[in-house]
Amino acid sequence: MPAQLTTIYIDMNSYFASVEQQFRPELRGKPVAVVPLDSDSTCCIAASYEAKKFGVRTGTNVGQAKRMCPGLICVQGNFERYIKTHHNLIAAIDTQIPVQGVHSIDEMSARLLGDEREPARAMQIARGIKAAIRERIGDYTTCSIGIAPNRFLAKIAADMHKPDGLTMIEPHELPHKLFSLELTDLPGIGKKMKIRLERAGLTTVEQLCTLDEDSLARAWGSVIGREWYLRLRGHDVNEGKVPQRTIGHSHVLGPEKRNPDGARAVGMRLANKVAARARHLGYVAEHLWLSVRYRPAATDRDPGSDKKWEGRVSLGSVNDTPTIVGAFTDLWSQCSAMSALRNGKPAFTPVKLAVTLTELTTQSAAAQPLFGGHDKLADLSKAMDAISRKFGADAVYQAAMQPAKRSAPRRIAFGNIPDLDLPDIQA
Repeated sequence: MPAQLTTIYIDMNSYFASVEQQFRPELRGKPVAVVPLDSDSTCCIAASYEAKKFGVRTGTNVGQAKRMCPGLICVQGNFERYIKTHHNLIAAIDTQIPVQGVHSIDEMSARLLGDEREPARAMQIARGIKAAIRERIGDYTTCSIGIAPNRFLAKIAADMHKPDGLTMIEPHELPHKLFSLELTDLPGIGKKMKIRLERAGLTTVEQLCTLDEDSLARAWGSVIGREWYLRLRGHDVNEGKVPQRTIGHSHVLGPEKRNPDGARAVGMRLANKVAARARHLGYVAEHLWLSVRYRPAATDRDPGSDKKWEGRVSLGSVNDTPTIVGAFTDLWSQCSAMSALRNGKPAFTPVKLAVTLTELTTQSAAAQPLFGGHDKLADLSKAMDAISRKFGADAVYQAAMQPAKRSAPRRIAFGNIPDLDLPDIQA
């Protein structure tokens, strides 16, 4: 069957920053960076287009961003606002066409059916989506929309013109409409894959598009290359949902927590969060992974001196809070950098922590523990969840977490939209 238009892809422009400008008129037209906390040593989460003109991007060090962009306004992220706006955006899009896929907090797609696949009708729907967002959210929360024969190409089309773009790739324009793009403009080709393709003699998108199926499979070293052959030509390749493999939370420590005791308390909080999130999603984990980024105390203000300690401990198909917090405590005691002293003071300054559950299995498919006692821990964790939902996030928690119960607030990974029904102590 010949390729035809199937997908509308909606990509919000500088989402976190534009939401701030929408809700705070004094920020409009000004360079804005959304940051996790008030510290020059952390990184920008998002930047407005006014800030991007100076080279400020997601991941830019805040201190560097201020030097790059005089007058940069740093705003601490309001993540509940971004989540609520995300749901309002979906409701706005649904007035024009049902949202089929939510790919991140700022990217969604919809499926075209019947006469919606006619180019003029598809463009009408896309313009209706933009109008609905303006009406329901506001003029400063704009999106770029791509229309194409499959989701892969629709996402590429949405990236072609930003901000507030609308681009259609029709079947008869393939593959030559892609030739002007860089390899890394294609979703799925990052720096490492680009190097691999270049080693295979592929340096342009045009070269990539002219290869046959077998050659692309060899370039990728797997059957994925054959899927790329089909996607680049507009075939509607089935893109199944990838099972979740990890649940993790990380936190850049504020100045007051950059000491062993403060960092440990924050780590306890992160362990609580991953445990409750695993229960909420119905997963159990085989291992807990702890990563500690630290720097020698003598070079406390030099990010270039950062070092990393990592450790892993087995859990055994669990998601209860006591077991996971106990595993964190064991790992923390192994992190010798946190106990080293110099002249009676800590020799290293902790800067960032990450706590991650790995090797996830759905709770229904997991093997049951061989020894008794675990059911009581699981029941205790469920009781804590119920209390938190009814009385609030701070109703019950471990005493060791007291110094950091307000640290590591709700954050959003772009591929994960937190559930606002899950209290923030655990979200």
